[in-house]
Amino acid sequence: MCFMFSVKFETQKFVEEELSNINMPEMKGKEGRFQYTITDVKITELNLTHADLQFIPEVGLLFDVQNSSITLSFHRRILYWFFYDTGNINASAEGVNINTILNLIRDDDGRLKINNITCDARIDKMKAQFSGTLGRVYDFLASFLTSGMRFLLNQRICPALNHAALVHVNSMLETIPVRTEVDQYIGIDYSLIDDPVVTSRSLDMNFRGMFFDLSHQNDTLVNYAVDPVIREYDRMVYLALSEFFFDSGMFSYFTAGIFQMDIVNEKMPKDLEMLLRTTYFGAIMMLNPALVEAPLSLQLAVNSPPKTSIKTSGATVVMTAIVKVMVLPPGQPPVQLSSMTMVYTHIHTSFFYFFRILLDFFDSNMCKVSGDWTKRGVQIPLADGMDFIEEVVEYHNGFIVIGANLHFSKGLREMIAGNTEMEPETNTV
Repeated sequence: MCFMFSVKFETQKFVEEELSNINMPEMKGKEGRFQYTITDVKITELNLTHADLQFIPEVGLLFDVQNSSITLSFHRRILYWFFYDTGNINASAEGVNINTILNLIRDDDGRLKINNITCDARIDKMKAQFSGTLGRVYDFLASFLTSGMRFLLNQRICPALNHAALVHVNSMLETIPVRTEVDQYIGIDYSLIDDPVVTSRSLDMNFRGMFFDLSHQNDTLVNYAVDPVIREYDRMVYLALSEFFFDSGMFSYFTAGIFQMDIVNEKMPKDLEMLLRTTYFGAIMMLNPALVEAPLSLQLAVNSPPKTSIKTSGATVVMTAIVKVMVLPPGQPPVQLSSMTMVYTHIHTSFFYFFRILLDFFDSNMCKVSGDWTKRGVQIPLADGMDFIEEVVEYHNGFIVIGANLHFSKGLREMIAGNTEMEPETNTV
């Protein structure tokens, strides 16, 4: 699958970079007439050709390296009797096997976190080539030195990967916000509600997916929506959004009090004012002829939170609002000319323009209230260097599913370094 291939490639690059930075200690010792010192050990090449990434049900993610190789170089200083020699040694480790399992959990703030890592590393054999004037004389020392080097390298691989996962990767995950503002009225909570579930084909995560009114952050909407079911596996990532996701956004804007508008004076278009004056001329004359030239006001107010209905044919949003026409006598309280209840139903079959239902509310006047957010969309936080591409949308009864592939413009190591200094990148839906 695309998911496994792309993420495996980035994981493999990350492991190679971490292993390349392993620090090896200086080796000193004596073998017969030989005294030796080994310094400046460097890993010059890794060949993790047989690497695999798998989902292990109820356990975690397995990154498995089999029968791969590592090339090293280090500097020698050897004293034999009265002869002193220095030079470089090129060594290769073959039969490199690394078995790493990551266990993922939800932390106290609702973020994804690597809870622990199980690691087992083994190098089957190692060989070295000496250079210098006495290179052939030292060949018999090769097995002794490489055995010690193989032992030390075996002891360094797992600690390096443990530190990379538990410290570096977790520090990157901590920079991704799980509760953030959408605009000056509402925010969104995408914290995990439970630990991730690993199946044989996927890593499943249940996010809260709920908007909230910034001035009443503890007010929540009861979730009666059906639980989304994802059966597709062709894309790397699938995001399922239930009716609750959209309803909570509408509910939050409703409680924030922005689904209301008073159109008066310069805010009222001339053609609308003429229509109202023509329609209510008789009512004004019967009320008080002196009010014929008085300003008029059109008040729009949604009287209950809008409701969303998602079917395979598309999405429907229903709004109910009270529309009042008022005349405004100078220096006196407003006088109501009429009041009516209007039901607005909007059907959309395109998700990316789904939130634009607010723009059409009552002849587009309500777009002045929430148009900026509907045009901008909802931002999904991703680490810097990751983007959604090749998105597809499917409608189901009660929810929609958005599929996408991940594009990595940076390696994991570069992403980790960058996230310690900057805010996470966001994608908009």
